[in-house]
Amino acid sequence: MNKTVTSAAAAVADIPNGATIMFGGFGICGIPENLIAALVARRVTGIHTIGNDMGIDGFGLGLMLEAGMIASHTGSYVGDNKLLESLLVSRSFTINLIPQGTLAERIRAAGAGIPAFYTPAGAGTQIAEGKEIREFNGRPYLLEHALHADFAFVKAWRGDRMGNLVYRKTARNFNPVMATAARVTIAEVEELVEPGVLDPDAIHTPGIYVHRIIQGERYEKRIERRTVRKVPA
Repeated sequence: MNKTVTSAAAAVADIPNGATIMFGGFGICGIPENLIAALVARRVTGIHTIGNDMGIDGFGLGLMLEAGMIASHTGSYVGDNKLLESLLVSRSFTINLIPQGTLAERIRAAGAGIPAFYTPAGAGTQIAEGKEIREFNGRPYLLEHALHADFAFVKAWRGDRMGNLVYRKTARNFNPVMATAARVTIAEVEELVEPGVLDPDAIHTPGIYVHRIIQGERYEKRIERRTVRKVPA
């Protein structure tokens, strides 16, 4: 089955206002930047985003935030986006912060068909407010529910026309679990190959989870936070 789409614009053409979308990657590594750019060009509004973080100003999800496309965000880290920081300080943006491990597990649970699970993360903090708490072996655990989405945008290193994906290094963070947790998964890859080229034992996301796949037109190898060592005098 050939799941390739001609362009990023075509891949996101049916995404409606108000959709809930997962965005793979970690920081600005392994993010679906071509799909994000195509969605920004459409100016879809009221999007509920799910991702580990909001990236940085002027790139990735930061572009959607600047365009006023995001209604709310669910994630675990917000430290490197100055616009998001200002919106939070002014209380003009809705954000749901979740411990990073809990976020990953809630997404993984959705893909595995697990409706909820117990975790000790967040017990005794504000995160526990309003949640069911049970004690196991003398320790409190919170009930956390699976996290689903309408769409998942994921980015892989290589993929074939059947949707099988291989991630590389840090880009493997969040992308594989998100690919299984959405109603429609759209993947972009750096290299698109024919079926049979990928080693079956090396495939991280089987094509059964992927509905559309494109080869990205261009990628920026950005450094999220540049640190230069001072040379001794």
